[in-house]
Amino acid sequence: MKLLLLLVTIGLCSAQYNPNTQSGRTSIVHLFEWKWVDIAAECERYLGPNGFGGVQISPPNENIVVTNPYRPWWERYQPISYKLCTRSGNEQQFRDMVTRCNNVGVYIYVDAIINHMCGSGGGAGTHSTCGSYFNAGSRDFPVPYSGLDFNDGKCRTGSGEIENYGDANQVRNCRLVGLLDLAMEKDYVRGKIAEYMNNLINIGVAGFRLDAAKHMWPGDLKAISDRLNNLNTKWFPAGARPFIFQEVIDLGGEAISANEYFGVGRVTEFKYGAKLGGVIRKWNGEKMAYLRNWGEGWGFMPNDRALVFVDNHDNQRGHGAGGASILTFWDARLYKMGVGFMLAHPYGFTRVMSSYRWSRNISNGKDQNDWIGPPTNSDGSIKSVPINADATCGDNWVCEHRWRQIKNMVIFRNVVNGQPFSNWWDNGSNQVAFGRGNKGFIVFNNDDRNVDVTLNTGLPPGTYCDVISGQKEDTICSGKEITVNNDRTAHFQISNTAEDPFVAIHVNAKL
Repeated sequence: MKLLLLLVTIGLCSAQYNPNTQSGRTSIVHLFEWKWVDIAAECERYLGPNGFGGVQISPPNENIVVTNPYRPWWERYQPISYKLCTRSGNEQQFRDMVTRCNNVGVYIYVDAIINHMCGSGGGAGTHSTCGSYFNAGSRDFPVPYSGLDFNDGKCRTGSGEIENYGDANQVRNCRLVGLLDLAMEKDYVRGKIAEYMNNLINIGVAGFRLDAAKHMWPGDLKAISDRLNNLNTKWFPAGARPFIFQEVIDLGGEAISANEYFGVGRVTEFKYGAKLGGVIRKWNGEKMAYLRNWGEGWGFMPNDRALVFVDNHDNQRGHGAGGASILTFWDARLYKMGVGFMLAHPYGFTRVMSSYRWSRNISNGKDQNDWIGPPTNSDGSIKSVPINADATCGDNWVCEHRWRQIKNMVIFRNVVNGQPFSNWWDNGSNQVAFGRGNKGFIVFNNDDRNVDVTLNTGLPPGTYCDVISGQKEDTICSGKEITVNNDRTAHFQISNTAEDPFVAIHVNAKL
């Protein structure tokens, strides 16, 4: 009996690290600030057919309406209530999106804003996305929350704000940039948060990104996660637990460590994008040859606890652990190499970013326009995402997930899933290659000279389509063809000036 209980406990503990994606799907995409109707359509027409496992969505709950600056993206991170209505859509549209995406095997992960409500200067009235009345000054929110439900009395700073990030108590008990900090040790507050998340689980979501997790005590998060329902059995196996990944910015040397949160779920590995960007930009003498022991060998968290990404909605704007090393769509050539490396390498659970453009204004090393919200109509409503004839997006939607090279590497990762990291080669500098068992092989040229080399691929003999320069369409390759010889070697030539200086082949791209 004790053994059975132990096995059940181990099963429950491991479950929250499982992304719940359908078998054979290994990556999710963050469709930042997309409308629910557009996400539903994208699941059906593109994400499902191309093997994406899920979508991280923007926060779905009612938020404050900010008109100065004009409708910034960050208003979504200032909750007013847990009603499901935002610029992305209403509850009916949300439910329709979840159903339609789930039906094609693409699951929904909610960006959950549970650390706080809106800013202390948010005023009073009905300037909220559902029109609910609130009063930030008296801590009156329609959840309902009152002054009893916030951490005002626990913060020991004169301002009530976090003044010292070296003090873990301040980081977790005081206001983050003025946001009203919820008293999550209170049973009532835990209950209201769990009620909100369980409503989403019952609708059919697969998991949650916990925003600002380092600003909450791990014990409080564990108490809330223990109250969460199992996933909806209409789409998930009986007993399946919600996937939890927590935003903990830990670049080392801080008062709060990512490993404090492993008991709750996976954690965002911010060192990943920062370090990879520095290597691909060749800063401080870094070389791609040094990536041979990438992952835990670089001091990253355990593989089965990490959610990894090249950039996210914060650090592509230069904040939220955003140094200048972060690769983004603004540096498209380097960015595609970075995302290609991430999707080929076995470390971590991968998330792809899908962005929109904004007019940058770099002054004193900072983008003064980092607040700009998504493409909008004159009334402030979010524009739909138009799809061009060449499958790219219009109206300033970047849609990196639709770039051929990134979409094909999402498929590559699915094909090589479970295969070992193998057949590493490098030239001692910035030309590297590696395989994934006998299923896939990738070669990068980030050097100032051409690649012209014969390498052991580990793949079965035959002719393969390079899925970076093109793709297999029926029996024809629209890009380069690579011949793998009987001894499993292949010859690779990559110009150092190529628009996409890397080549990837896998067994499903064999002609």
